[in-house]
Amino acid sequence: MRAIVRNASLRSFRVWQRDMDVYLTNWKTEFLPPLSEPVLYVFAFGFGLGSLIHRVPYEGRDLTYIRFMAPGIVSIAVMFWSYFETTYSSFVRMYYQRTFDAILATPLLVEDVILGELLWGTTKALIASTIMLGILWALGLVAWPSGLWVIPVALAGGAMFSAMGLVVTAVTKNISSFNLPMFLMITPMFTFSGTFFPVGILPKWAVWIAWCLPLTHVSYVVRAAVLGLPRAQVVWSCLYILGFAVVFTALALKLMKRRLIQ
Repeated sequence: MRAIVRNASLRSFRVWQRDMDVYLTNWKTEFLPPLSEPVLYVFAFGFGLGSLIHRVPYEGRDLTYIRFMAPGIVSIAVMFWSYFETTYSSFVRMYYQRTFDAILATPLLVEDVILGELLWGTTKALIASTIMLGILWALGLVAWPSGLWVIPVALAGGAMFSAMGLVVTAVTKNISSFNLPMFLMITPMFTFSGTFFPVGILPKWAVWIAWCLPLTHVSYVVRAAVLGLPRAQVVWSCLYILGFAVVFTALALKLMKRRLIQ
């Protein structure tokens, strides 16, 4: 593992640059989804379902449902855009397009390719969450200046989910196999991580499970930033996110290197 980390270098930004160039070439189709997604969620859940729920008690405050739900949409964007970039997109570049093989024909090392993919997945999470944050600000749903903390949270959370995606990609033999971790990992986090309802209303055993999920901590910190509700729990959630990001990055480097040199 020390050798893998030692081989990583700033050359990984060349891989990131390649992915960015492709993104800018297709910016119209890449930009539209993160722009339209929060609007659809806000109107469907915030205004639609919110008209039935009205108020949500959270952290000692009585919030409208749309104010509670909106930060959850940002945290979902952090997970989806980083995870999908380093699973389906990375797998296509690795297996179908043979982009990784072409890169490895240059002076770049395997570690540079892996870290470059992780950096790009993190960047996609940052882009999507920043766009969503701007839209929610336009709707008057963001407290300032605490809302700016969403940006570093998106970076850390994006790195964590990008690394998780690379771990999955490293052990996935074909693209259809991505359905299994999607069903077992991503969908449960999407529904039970405090994105659409407070975790505290779940049964006690389910609350413990929910707090073990990475998205729960991202959602908690993002909501604290967007609503301007600093709590001591935020520190522990930040440490959880950073710790998981480091662990999964190390694991992704090890497993992806084994996959690419086969």
